[in-house]
Amino acid sequence: MTTVRNNTFKIGDNFVTLLGDEVKVGQAAPDFNNVVAGWAQVNPIQESKGKVIILSAVPSLDTDVCDRETRRFNEEAAKLGEDIVIYTISTDFPMAQKRWCGAAGVDKVKVVSDVVDADFGIKYGILIKERRYLRRSVFIVGRDGKLTYVNYLPALGDEPNYDEVIAEAKKALG
Repeated sequence: MTTVRNNTFKIGDNFVTLLGDEVKVGQAAPDFNNVVAGWAQVNPIQESKGKVIILSAVPSLDTDVCDRETRRFNEEAAKLGEDIVIYTISTDFPMAQKRWCGAAGVDKVKVVSDVVDADFGIKYGILIKERRYLRRSVFIVGRDGKLTYVNYLPALGDEPNYDEVIAEAKKALG
């Protein structure tokens, strides 16, 4: 049964319901399934096994903050080697993600959709029930499949500390 958490996170002045349990540094990164353009299923954890994985969860690519965040991680991904993979995950439809990536020139970050069954959102404790989109957060999975960094941002409009995320990902390379 999915955990329901109230009084944890606010949008504006109102608390919303988060589904799932928060994950912690040191635990195995939960596997999850998402979809890409054409509705093909992907499992980012298995697909990038043995690499350092940055999972950037955003509410929607069609918002200013999510747009900025994904473009910034795309710039960072271009500077990183093959051993660090960055995924942006939202509940946008996969065809909307593909259109957005084409218009934004995003080609280094892998963009995947949690729209079908919110598997990622529930397993990482970030699905906002009332709006059915994800709470902004960043996770890093080490080569061993364990979480090395977890950051649940306090507000939807907050951006992650990009330098910190990239430094932590490089540290996870070992």
